[in-house]
Amino acid sequence: MTRTLSYTITEGDSGCKLGDFLRKKGYSRHILTHLKRTDHGICVNGDWAYTSQTLQSGDVVTVFLAEESASEHIVPVPLPFPILYEDEDLMIINKPADMPIHPSINNFENTLANAAAWYFANRGETFVYRCINRLDRDTTGLLILAKNMLSGALLSQMSAKRQIHRQYLAIAQGCVPKEGMIDAPIARKPDSAIERCVDFEKGERAVTHYRRLCFDGTCSLVLLKLETGRTHQIRVHMKHIGHPLPGDYLYNPDFSRIKRQALHSYRLAFNHPISGKPMEFTAPIPQDFKKFACGCAEPHQYEDNG
Repeated sequence: MTRTLSYTITEGDSGCKLGDFLRKKGYSRHILTHLKRTDHGICVNGDWAYTSQTLQSGDVVTVFLAEESASEHIVPVPLPFPILYEDEDLMIINKPADMPIHPSINNFENTLANAAAWYFANRGETFVYRCINRLDRDTTGLLILAKNMLSGALLSQMSAKRQIHRQYLAIAQGCVPKEGMIDAPIARKPDSAIERCVDFEKGERAVTHYRRLCFDGTCSLVLLKLETGRTHQIRVHMKHIGHPLPGDYLYNPDFSRIKRQALHSYRLAFNHPISGKPMEFTAPIPQDFKKFACGCAEPHQYEDNG
C-alpha cells in the first residue's frame, strides 16, 4: 500500500524546519524514521530532503508513504466484508454478527482481519491491518480501518481524545425510561478475565446517554451515545439499570427473541484525518432488529449532532 501527500508551505510556516512542520501535521517519530529510510520518502520541490532543512513560503513538500510488508499471521479468507466507504486513507465497514475483529485462540480464519487481508490480496495490494474502533464479536455495525500509517496514527489519536463520535442501537428488556444518562464506573469482575461490572470503588468512569425510541410491550429499542469507551460499557450499563440486552451470553443469556447480543454500531461522525472534512456514516438497522422496531420512526429522526 502506498500513499503520496503534498503540502504547499505558506507564510505562516516559512522558516520552519521540515521535521517540525511534519510533526505538526501528525507525523510521529516512528513515521518520520520510516520515511527517512524510504527512497525519496520526503522531498521538497522534488528533491530528497533532510528533516533539518528550513522551509520557505511556496515550497512544496511531498511525502511518500510505502509499506512493503503486510500484517503477519493474518490468513486471507473470503468472508463478508461490507464496505460503506473507502478512500486513500480509510475504510468504513459494516461488520456482520459472529465476526471477531482480531485473530485469537480458536479464531484464526473467521475475523474481520482475515476478510480485509483477502480483499487487498485480491487487489494485489499490501495491507497492514489497523482497526481503529473495537466491536465485540456479536455486535454489528460501523468500524473504521486505517489504510496507511499516518491515517492510523491520526485516527488513533482522535479516538483517544474522544473526537470520533459514536451512537449505537440496542434492544433492551422492559420499558426503558424515555431518556437519561448512566454515570457508573466499570471494572473487571473479580475472578473473571472477560466480564465487567459496575464498581464504584475500583471502576473507571463510564458515561452512557440513552433515549428510548419505541417499546413493543416487552422490549425497548434504544439509541445510545457513548461519552467514554469502556469494555462492554453499554451491555454492563443497561444491565445495571435493570434493562439488559437479550441474547447477551455474558450478561443476559436469553436467546428467545434474538440469537446474539442485541447491539448495533449505528452512527459514526468525525473529521477526516487528512483533509479535515466532516464525515458521517450510518449503518442500516440489521434484519434481526427490525421485528422490535415495528412502527418506530427512523433512528436519525431522534439524533442530535453530538
